[in-house]
Amino acid sequence: MEKKNESSVAEFLLLGLSEDPSMQIVLFIFFLVLYMVTIFGNIFLITVCVCDPHLHTPMYFFLANLSFIDICYSTVIVPNLLNQLIVTRRMSFSGCATQMYTYLFLGCTESMLLSVMAYDRYIAITFPLRYTVIIRRSSCMILMCGCWLIGSVMALLDTTFALQLPLCGNNVIDHFFCEAMTLLKMACVDTFIPQIMFFAVGSFVLLIPSLVILISYIRIIITIMAIRTAAGRYKAFSTCSSHLVVVIILYGTTMFLYMKPVSKNVDNQEKVVSVFYTVMPPMMNPLIYSLRNKDVKVALKKVIWSDIHH
Repeated sequence: MEKKNESSVAEFLLLGLSEDPSMQIVLFIFFLVLYMVTIFGNIFLITVCVCDPHLHTPMYFFLANLSFIDICYSTVIVPNLLNQLIVTRRMSFSGCATQMYTYLFLGCTESMLLSVMAYDRYIAITFPLRYTVIIRRSSCMILMCGCWLIGSVMALLDTTFALQLPLCGNNVIDHFFCEAMTLLKMACVDTFIPQIMFFAVGSFVLLIPSLVILISYIRIIITIMAIRTAAGRYKAFSTCSSHLVVVIILYGTTMFLYMKPVSKNVDNQEKVVSVFYTVMPPMMNPLIYSLRNKDVKVALKKVIWSDIHH
């Protein structure tokens, strides 16, 4: 396809979630509260996992890493969103590139980590006597490093393909952050190859972990149903139900956006769904894991009780 009026873009203008001034104030307060809950909730969860020796297990090692990723992920998106609502919607090309790579890096890493956490629960419930032999400290470090490495490579591929597309001088992003798929829609050339690359990367970081999680939970359910006592079944299910809630929210919304054909228009529905996979999971994770996890609640009480006495 012939390229016309192609020019370099020095900065972008993000249209955000709303152009109504009164609504922007409401959105600013809403996202500020969400961000504060996200940061303090995840920091508190990491503190509990580090301070309580009873939580120095692979499950809580992965959980602490998930909270760290959530803090970084939320910080990449929300502060800039707040800045759009009260200061400026302009973002430099380098700032956009940095945000795009970082959120893809953290998102891909979290996706791989959730599959590792499902595998960890599968081993713990299906092979409890061999758990400490299979999931050793060295194994945890290797799996975690693998998640970070895969996340960085997949993010680099997507970011490279998105930023090299000629935008023909169009610098208006109809979104609240530098979302890779949105830049794909702004291109003035044929995007068939980048779409294939995006789909391939999405398949790798979403479908493969989803398959691992699905198989793990099928085996977990089979094992749980074989437990004779109702109390035993409840205890086994409660250890993985929180993780399942997080998985459904994150993978469901992300697949809706990244595993469908690209259209040129960005509708409000896509923006709302983007909020659910960029802002909500980092806030919900510490609440879900702490409220539905007996060990975390006990450790939480110990930390609070210790702080009161000191």
